[in-house]
Amino acid sequence: MIFRQLFEPDSSTYTYLIGCPDSRDALLVDPVLETFERDLDAVRSLGLRLAWTLETHIHADHLTSALKLKSLVDCRIAAPALDGLGCADLGVAEDSPLTVGSVTLQPLFTPGHTDAHHAYLIESRDGGRVLTGDALLIDGCGRTDFQGGDARTLYRSVHDRLFALPDDTLVFPGHDYQGRRISTVAQERQRNPRLGGGRSLEDFVALMDDLGLPYPKKMDLAVPANQACGRCPDTVPADMQKLCEVSIQG
Repeated sequence: MIFRQLFEPDSSTYTYLIGCPDSRDALLVDPVLETFERDLDAVRSLGLRLAWTLETHIHADHLTSALKLKSLVDCRIAAPALDGLGCADLGVAEDSPLTVGSVTLQPLFTPGHTDAHHAYLIESRDGGRVLTGDALLIDGCGRTDFQGGDARTLYRSVHDRLFALPDDTLVFPGHDYQGRRISTVAQERQRNPRLGGGRSLEDFVALMDDLGLPYPKKMDLAVPANQACGRCPDTVPADMQKLCEVSIQG
């Protein structure tokens, strides 16, 4: 398996490039509009062909480049089936994994940050990796105060689905704001200050209720755009209009 972790600094988002060395097909998990050219360059530099983009959930802090990439290289768009995106070519679910060549991404339903959030487990000969999106971050987790989020649900998702994975499963988060790149299930289970170390459900709910986080600055733009796989609304800021132009291939 070919695996690369790519970072977008404005939203501190990790995009994951996963490729099959045999078929040379690749997919991008949670690609960001501002970095679509960098991501395509990374795919091509490895001698791969972009076959899919895949989302963990409908993001509120950045716009996906799924539609942009599809217009450029005719890749297909996958997203959680529960989100019901009419623009997606495939809805993934726990009984509907996504396979690219010899690589299979097994969806794990992990609601709580959003009501349709999924993580993706990849098993390989060198061990398991789980792309946790915003459900589980390194020493943290995603917020639970919008898009159907619920602290009780997130606690159960993390403890029942993610913390139940083998100790040495590598954790690759959807964001990090302190330059950290990788963790393990054992580490997060033991010391994650929000969800690990034996913290109770009630303590976690109280903690999340008291965060007092600001309203996401891009939410009113990002959510409707991402519900359309990255099609920008008419109200897009001037500095993003060029990014939002979708190329029509002849």
